Amino acid sequence: MIKTELSKKQYFKLILILGSLTALGPFSIDMYLPGFSGIAKDLNTTVANVSMTLSSYFIGISAGQLLYGPLLDRFGRKKPLFIGLLVYILASLGCVFVTDIDTFIGLRFIQAVGSCAATVASVSMVRDLFPVKDIPKVFSLLILVVGLSPMLAPTIGGYVTAYYGWHTVFFILMCMGILILVASQILLPNTYLPDTSISLKPRPIITNFISIIKEPQFYTYAFAGAIAFSGLFTYVAASPILFMDIFKVDGKTYGWIFAFMSLSFISASQLNSLLLRRFKSEQMIFGALISQSVIVILFLILSMNNFLGLYGTIVMLFLFLSCLGISNPNTAGLTLAPFARNAGSASALMGAIQLGLGAFVSFTVGVFVHNSIVSMVVIMTITTLLALVILIFGRRTIKKAIPIFED
Repeated sequence: MIKTELSKKQYFKLILILGSLTALGPFSIDMYLPGFSGIAKDLNTTVANVSMTLSSYFIGISAGQLLYGPLLDRFGRKKPLFIGLLVYILASLGCVFVTDIDTFIGLRFIQAVGSCAATVASVSMVRDLFPVKDIPKVFSLLILVVGLSPMLAPTIGGYVTAYYGWHTVFFILMCMGILILVASQILLPNTYLPDTSISLKPRPIITNFISIIKEPQFYTYAFAGAIAFSGLFTYVAASPILFMDIFKVDGKTYGWIFAFMSLSFISASQLNSLLLRRFKSEQMIFGALISQSVIVILFLILSMNNFLGLYGTIVMLFLFLSCLGISNPNTAGLTLAPFARNAGSASALMGAIQLGLGAFVSFTVGVFVHNSIVSMVVIMTITTLLALVILIFGRRTIKKAIPIFED
């Protein structure tokens, strides 16, 4: 485990590579969204069925989190990362040549299983490389890098789909996977030595996960953070229907709207870094969830009374996503704070919970969101208020909190 003083150049390089690893999954989600209509036409299916490829991706990345957590703790970080990225590259190549929706759904699942190696490894490496007190700031910087995904991916995807077809999107994703694989293997240090004492048999793995989830600080902030964050997954899954079907914007315009919306998450995450100089992470999370609750209730009232057009909807979504940019880095930091030896398994379980909920809400969006924004906002309202309740009651069960301002 490496926690030596880093130079600015080393710090920048690590953030860039770790951010690229973290961004691979979001790029794989966002880049093909403008092509939903074209995919539905080419594969002789509906946009609702195409949205199931998003659900299968979330299911795959959620399941894969649990697979890679023990592997990263048992074999170190780089070997499982290499295998996962190789799987991702091959699945992306398969998507280039796919001709039917069922195969496409399956390939997206496999692609997700591969990509989540990058996600889990990057989170684990943050815990390996940086002092606990710096973790929320590092996550905020990673969000800045990751934030390029929703800014660039749908915009690029919209133009690529318009001029070269949606299959080309997956060729680009395959090339990204190759570049990230090479960079991570050459430039990242071995942050964690293999631990041969960690068993890969089902019973010890399950026992380990149970011991992690029994930690009050873990389940409080993991579930509160994941349920709140599922509001973002709701937006992502509903956005093609919301903007292209309901508000009738074209694929290119949708890409620009999606890029603009990402500024909310990015700017809020950077504001979070500044606010952490004055406030504790616990205070930041509570304040963000209270604000998010007020915003989403107002959003629901306005949408139910048809007071919102395209621009009003964009404003409300911008404010809603800004709250997530504050809460997410802090819930992640507090969730992982109690763990050092098995940070890989802890980060995997945290990711599995988050993405499992993402799969559930994206499936719910596919079922209920069709020709009105109200269904989307109802889902966001339920998840936000539930997250706030879990936070309030969960904090009472934490006997001795492990802060993120101390090593």
